[in-house]
Amino acid sequence: MTFDLPLAVDRSRGVPLNEQLAGQLRAAMREGRLVAGERLPSSRALAGLLGVSRTVVMESYGQLYAEGWLEGRHGSGTYVTDIAVEDGGAGEVAAITGGGAAPPDEVRPGMIDLRPGVAWNGGLDTPAWRRAWRLAAAVPPAVRPDPRGLPGLRVALADHVRRSRGVACPVERLLITRGATNGLDLLAATVLRPGDRVGVEEPGYGKARAVLRARGMEMVPCPVDEHGLVVDGLPGDLRLVYTTPSHQYPLGGVLPMPRRQALLAWARRTGALIAEDDYDGEFRYDVAPLPALYGVDPEVVVYLGTTSKILTADMGVGWLVARPDLMEAVARRRAELSDRTAVVPQEALRVLLERGDLDRYVRRMRAEYARRRAVVTGELAGLPLRGDTAGLHLVVEVPEAVARCAVREAPRRGVLLDDLERHHLGAPRTGGLVIGYGAAAGRGELRTACSLVRELVAAAPDS
Repeated sequence: MTFDLPLAVDRSRGVPLNEQLAGQLRAAMREGRLVAGERLPSSRALAGLLGVSRTVVMESYGQLYAEGWLEGRHGSGTYVTDIAVEDGGAGEVAAITGGGAAPPDEVRPGMIDLRPGVAWNGGLDTPAWRRAWRLAAAVPPAVRPDPRGLPGLRVALADHVRRSRGVACPVERLLITRGATNGLDLLAATVLRPGDRVGVEEPGYGKARAVLRARGMEMVPCPVDEHGLVVDGLPGDLRLVYTTPSHQYPLGGVLPMPRRQALLAWARRTGALIAEDDYDGEFRYDVAPLPALYGVDPEVVVYLGTTSKILTADMGVGWLVARPDLMEAVARRRAELSDRTAVVPQEALRVLLERGDLDRYVRRMRAEYARRRAVVTGELAGLPLRGDTAGLHLVVEVPEAVARCAVREAPRRGVLLDDLERHHLGAPRTGGLVIGYGAAAGRGELRTACSLVRELVAAAPDS
């Protein structure tokens, strides 16, 4: 067969050859240069054309098979699937997925973003992703939307959190939100009053603090260490404590089971609620992820989940799981506030869940993030690291002055960094850089950026 598509791999780029080849083939299918039904060369033939091993081609094909771009026909070969190219193309998907969390004028072309809180969107442009949105777009808008969310999605999500996070969740305990912070806001609007004392991790997630502050709460900083929230010494007059036990944000600790039991006992004793933000609990690299805190004691824990780290923040879908009376109270309050989650993203997520596409995507992303983590820890070896066993970021412990200097200088060298200082509510006690590895386009970019981080740390005053 003839094959005229221009393909080339570059061994000097620092990007694995199989990734280069898969990326070029994916782009060709997305742009219509490879059309539905077209046959690809055999792995042996393409390896000969490119001057690479068959393993490189087979790994590239395997990745594209997993993403749904290619299909095999018994005894015939490898073909482009009939859903690989649709009207709208890459521009349509780009409009849906968007970019990272930073404003466009802040991330200039060519810059590498190492700030935390962003999932990698590059793996989303697949036939399964576009099929889900195409089917979702056909759903008519509801005249009076249910504040709990679409019934079909609630059923699918209840099954998902049971399987993936150990959360036994009947449908009547689950409400669809616009994300974890929206869920926290709805919870605060339902059970708290202005002036109530609320515990927040220190350092911790600034957006959660902003939500609670906007509701008039008195924020009480609660220390964390390398294992997460320090339970001993929690004040007894807190109405609620917000925590990230699966991967503490930003220090990265994973709350061990004895401390989880102590936190639940404290909540039972004081009558407080625990708001558990499980923002990236699916991603752990040393052992299997610990079950969610909610699964141990659903009477005192409200579980908050989101698609922002699994898929993309632009999807705007999350979930709140609570005991039935509390969930119904949240639903009533939500109706009073006219707060709602858009129908089309809900339906798209339902399709991804019911067809198994989300589970497959999470498995691929867990492997991808594990590889990215290995790049970051390898490039920063010798520096004091913490929080690198889970999630999409880790912390490099350096003095505050060193971190400030690196954050200030890095953009001039094409890299965006974040430090621990802004994550503190009070006077910072821990200095460091928070390195996110979700936003970078690829592992080659991560190597370049982390090499610069090491250089800046070494060159900074007081280092």
